[in-house]
Amino acid sequence: MTRRKAVVAMSGGVDSSVAAALLVERGYDVTGIMLKLWRGETENNNSGCCNVGAAADARRVADALDIPFYVLNFAERFEDTVIGDFHRSYADGTTPNPCVRCNQWIKFDALLERAESLGADVLATGHYARLRREPSGFQLLRGVDERKDQSYVLWMLSQEQLAHCLFPVGELEKTETRRIASELGLRTASKPDSQEICFVRDGDLGRYIDENVPDAATAGDIVDSSGVSVGTHQGIARYTVGQRRGLGISLGEPVFVTSIDAASNTLTVGSRDDLAVGRIVLSEVSAVSSRPAAGASVLVQHRAHGEINEATVRYPRGGDMELHYAAPVQAVAPGQSAALYAHEEPDVLLGGGIIASAKSATAAA
Repeated sequence: MTRRKAVVAMSGGVDSSVAAALLVERGYDVTGIMLKLWRGETENNNSGCCNVGAAADARRVADALDIPFYVLNFAERFEDTVIGDFHRSYADGTTPNPCVRCNQWIKFDALLERAESLGADVLATGHYARLRREPSGFQLLRGVDERKDQSYVLWMLSQEQLAHCLFPVGELEKTETRRIASELGLRTASKPDSQEICFVRDGDLGRYIDENVPDAATAGDIVDSSGVSVGTHQGIARYTVGQRRGLGISLGEPVFVTSIDAASNTLTVGSRDDLAVGRIVLSEVSAVSSRPAAGASVLVQHRAHGEINEATVRYPRGGDMELHYAAPVQAVAPGQSAALYAHEEPDVLLGGGIIASAKSATAAA
């Protein structure tokens, strides 16, 4: 009997290591692949994923599992897509999520295509998410471990892609993942989770912006809600909507960044009440199966591991999707992703999009 072939995207962390181990245990013909996303030898910061040290860890895990392992050079594509989008977003005054873009354009696009060309039946990753097959198609669900759930960064996956995906650790708690790795003697068992943006050296975003996005690193005015200048910012890329600390101004009461205008190079600040958002408009809308109907109630998450908010779907201008919140939501930043979950089944991911704009609660009616 011919074994099914699986390519496992190995980042050098414990989650993808155990994903590979579980598929070996299940009888798959497994090949580990790591993506080289950096130029030269040490461009990535050492605390992120997919750097030179992580590649060594992944190779040793593959050796322990007795599976072939390869490193594929996707540096040019990564730079053209993920990094290019990151630079443009900050220059436009929005807040990008490079992990979402990496999933969208690299892991489940370029790598999935390469896996299929290698004869693989499935591409597996270490994401904490679950797949469920129904008569109507695939459903994508939150991972069992609520603290580690990563379905939020998978909102762009389609039925065609899900038909070729596996998420082996999605049914596990993180502690169980580490236990399995330890019992197998894998060197990644106690390795800390990567936290930093993989291409920002040492996690120093300010320095990275100064060096790579100079248009977003130019000082400009901080203004209040009336347009009166109250201070000077050090470059719009150093700030995000909702930020309070590091503004360098004192107005006698707490103030927050309420909006960023790249065209005029200004930050607007206001009170916490000024952060309240009543509706958002999404671009690049994607649905796991079919888009929610107008008037449907959905649950919205607009940050990884962020709070969940109820909203109603509307389509006021044809293809645009608007989400009208049942109650005002604080500090929603354009450029972030909004992931949509089923109102009746909160674990079921419906899809999502990029937040194009956010309207204040007072202007949302």
